[in-house]
Amino acid sequence: MDAIAGIGIDLIKMDRIDRAWQRHPERFPEKILGQDELKVFRARAARDRLRGVRYLATRFAAKEAFSKAIGLGMHAPMWWTRMQTLNAPGGRPRVVLSSPLAEWYENRFGAAHVSITDELEYGAAYVVVESQGAR
Repeated sequence: MDAIAGIGIDLIKMDRIDRAWQRHPERFPEKILGQDELKVFRARAARDRLRGVRYLATRFAAKEAFSKAIGLGMHAPMWWTRMQTLNAPGGRPRVVLSSPLAEWYENRFGAAHVSITDELEYGAAYVVVESQGAR
């Protein structure tokens, strides 16, 4: 990594995500998760509700951390479903962007690195965004 353009971190309580999901069982996941994340979420939640909560929480935290790293917060073109954290074949989490955020990002930054973790009460994410010349 040559130069860091931005860093973001987020910590989220599992029970906050669980309560939001209970209040809006369909709408909440669909507002937060992209299409590929939704598929994984639904499969995990069907096997075990707690796995669904953990998945939602870590993805929520990753989106918050990413929005901080790029300096936008949750303002256009950044939006929940436009940034996904998906696993590469070996399991490593990776950032996947969709339009119009993808084009906006490409013109400003290099690679984005994401790390996620969860424990019983908390989910967390850390994002490092490289400067554009670092690709």
